[in-house]
Amino acid sequence: MRQALVVMGPAGSGKSLIGSALAAALQEPFIEGDSFHPAANVALMAAGTPLTDDDRHGWLLALADQLRAARTEARGLVMSCSALRRRYRDLLRSGDDTTCFVFLSTNVGVLRERLLARTGHYMPASLLDSQLAALEPPGDDECALTIDAHQAPAVIVATVLERLPARFRRAE
Repeated sequence: MRQALVVMGPAGSGKSLIGSALAAALQEPFIEGDSFHPAANVALMAAGTPLTDDDRHGWLLALADQLRAARTEARGLVMSCSALRRRYRDLLRSGDDTTCFVFLSTNVGVLRERLLARTGHYMPASLLDSQLAALEPPGDDECALTIDAHQAPAVIVATVLERLPARFRRAE
């Protein structure tokens, strides 16, 4: 059975870039978690309003359904999702309890710089502080890798691939 991998972290950490690169390297499909946000959530964030747990709940359930479908179909999956709080990750794991997380960790200056340089995304840099306030890094009891997201993307991907548990590697 193939496994699910969720690339997590606050806005600007590189979830989409690293997630899509990992999916390509693992030869698995990639799901952009942000594309599952309902229009109301997108409107709130675009207006600079932080999402509440209630706002996120349906979005996280939709992503858990994607994880559940992948597990049911015995296929791997790489997904991007902020997954900032433990309870959010627990909700995602309700779809597949074998899901592993890749936490892209870096300092606030790097995150802010990336967000200010980013174009074409609804999430403004002004919401970074609320994301960092909500952030609960994965605990030792969670299947998670913490990676320095300040590195070059190719280095991040290579590090993740090197550190992933064997169950994530495609049988040759």
